[in-house]
Amino acid sequence: MVTLVVVPETPANHQHEPHVPLPVEIPVTTDLADDAMDLKTQIIRFVATGGLSAVVDYGLYVLLLALGLPRIAAKSLSFVAGTTTAYLINRRWTFKAEPSRTRFIAVVVLYAVTFGIQVWLNELMNQVFDDQWWSLPLAFVIAQGTATVINFIVQRAVIFKIK
Repeated sequence: MVTLVVVPETPANHQHEPHVPLPVEIPVTTDLADDAMDLKTQIIRFVATGGLSAVVDYGLYVLLLALGLPRIAAKSLSFVAGTTTAYLINRRWTFKAEPSRTRFIAVVVLYAVTFGIQVWLNELMNQVFDDQWWSLPLAFVIAQGTATVINFIVQRAVIFKIK
């Protein structure tokens, strides 16, 4: 006969097990575009998020170029990955907004416009700089910087004010 003994879980039972912390969840307020958060804080968060998103964008861009994709195709795919990363983080952290179908559609339209601007500007700058060793990163920074400024202004002034 087998006897099953149930021991209640207590901290003492887990003394030798490694502690795994719970994932951090960014709090969300119910206020759209959280007017309580000042412009400086939003800009800092937007730039930090943009930095991370630029790493995703540029890293994928360089990888896709190394795999032999044409420059426009590589930039297009990397832009989509970078802007998706930026939107998801900015919605929750920078602008503290709940999900919204209307807002999502507005962001897709904005990103489509900035996509065209960024890919065109990246290609133009690469042609202007005439394939110098520094042309690829400089063209990327100019195109990304332009898209970032446009995105911040439109998202803060319009999109994250949508109810």
